[in-house]
Amino acid sequence: MIKEFEPITYGITSLIETWEVKLSKLPTDVITERKNSQNRTIKQILGHLIDSASNNTHRIVHLQYQDSPVKFPNYASNGNNDRWIAIQNYQEENWNNLIQFWKYSNWHLVHVIENIKVEKLENEWIASFQNNVSLKAMVTDYLRHFELHLNEIDELINEGID
Repeated sequence: MIKEFEPITYGITSLIETWEVKLSKLPTDVITERKNSQNRTIKQILGHLIDSASNNTHRIVHLQYQDSPVKFPNYASNGNNDRWIAIQNYQEENWNNLIQFWKYSNWHLVHVIENIKVEKLENEWIASFQNNVSLKAMVTDYLRHFELHLNEIDELINEGID
């Protein structure tokens, strides 16, 4: 495993262990009714994190065998991540299944990160017009993104608590 990724994989797995228990104890009204600034419920935010794990897994794989820069759809641009959330209807997904899918998709992403070939770190993905992102930068940013959305969930959990 690439040494500089150890804090990232450790951070992801630690957060999964902490949050799985926390998420499983949330009441239905909290996960389905409270919304963040993007008008997403906790169920939808968790669904977005599943999509993120899935898309990043695919990007990491593609960046290790295709010629750089890699053309791979950016599901987050032009509101597409909201389309993904709506099409998959995370709002109606079984909560316990959603938690498990979130956990295992991120555990798998950790496994994929642990097996990245060092010589592929500078390969780039075309994230948008005139914005290429290296494999290294993409992996490095994942934990920040993961924490950002877990913090949004935490804010929604604590909404109205003085």
